[in-house]
Amino acid sequence: MSLATETAPPRTRLPLAVYVLALGTFCLGTSEFMLAGLLPQLSDGLGVSIPRAGLLITAFAIGMTLGAPVMTLATLRLPRRATLLSAAAVFAAVHLLPLAFDGYAAVFAGRVIAAVACATYWAVGAVIAVRLAGPDLTARALAAIVGGLTLSNILGVPAGTWIGEQLGWQAAFVAVAIATIVIIGVLRVMVPVQPHDDASTPMKVLVRRELVAFRDRRLWLALATTASFQAAVFCCFSYLAPLLTDVAGISDSRVPLVLLLFGVGSFVGVTIGGRYADRDLLVNVCASLGAMTLALLLLIVLAGSGVGVVVATFLFGATAFSIAAALNGRVFAFAGDAPTLAASVNVSAFNVGNAIGPWIGGLVIDAGLGLRAPAWAAIGLALMALTIAAFSWRLERGPAARRTDCPDAVCASA
Repeated sequence: MSLATETAPPRTRLPLAVYVLALGTFCLGTSEFMLAGLLPQLSDGLGVSIPRAGLLITAFAIGMTLGAPVMTLATLRLPRRATLLSAAAVFAAVHLLPLAFDGYAAVFAGRVIAAVACATYWAVGAVIAVRLAGPDLTARALAAIVGGLTLSNILGVPAGTWIGEQLGWQAAFVAVAIATIVIIGVLRVMVPVQPHDDASTPMKVLVRRELVAFRDRRLWLALATTASFQAAVFCCFSYLAPLLTDVAGISDSRVPLVLLLFGVGSFVGVTIGGRYADRDLLVNVCASLGAMTLALLLLIVLAGSGVGVVVATFLFGATAFSIAAALNGRVFAFAGDAPTLAASVNVSAFNVGNAIGPWIGGLVIDAGLGLRAPAWAAIGLALMALTIAAFSWRLERGPAARRTDCPDAVCASA
């Protein structure tokens, strides 16, 4: 048999099943982010203050942070496709809870459970997408998964917010549940059953195999880069609306349009970043962080101009999300043959940034530094992420790396 028939040509297009998996992240992202637009309705409907209603967002972030690694370990011996479908089913069912149970406590508990299911879907879905795409399209597959999240900010969140305003916040939850149920049906048809040889392997062996990756310093640096980058994004984005209204002078009615433009920018960024990240993941990380820092600086400089701040907001979204595929891809590169736990811990790292970023942004505003201050703080966090990436560069490509047994394929692309 000739070599041409033995060696399959490299894949140039993603399988359709990867995009179907992204439809699931579309539902997850819609649920996660639409609560910010429904806080007044939640506050009135549940009889709580706006800050207490805002804790529902915090509950989701905490559930994602803790639930991702815990559920990953708990489901290691289960078939991946079945785990994915089960997580999506739990996510859909929890969104129907407000129809059966009244009160803030029930909604709070539901958000935590939904977050755990969401984290499980993210981690397992990313592993399936990478396996389906193959090693040549790892970053592009992960970009497609993240693309579902960015698309939720463009379509899902505005639609969910509108439904909540017109029919009540419970209707928005029901809409997410219905959309998720429909996508579960599509997932069952389009996503093939994944090979699973671990059903009879002792749990202790599986856990040990997953933990081996965490001996690698490069993985910890990659996770730290993820957390600090995400903190930078949410430090600025969480307070973008008041910057637009109070500094740029944009009317309240036009703020959603500007935020929609941020979502369009994020979709453009994740698409472009995913196409080029496979060439060199670490270069993509460094270039994206540098570009985002410049976009944040431009946002500060142009904050007083209505047109200028709109352009800067689009560039902020594009540069911020151009790094997403590379951050996920590096974690997969270092995790080797046991990527599930590492992928879930990366989900936790993203959510650590989601929690820390807005907190830091609030601190600098409360200190009386003005509404531009969160963007300055975000620049500091972005530079911290860039510094961590520089340590990664030195570790992976410096003189010491050349004296190690690091495989060229990993060191060059990780």
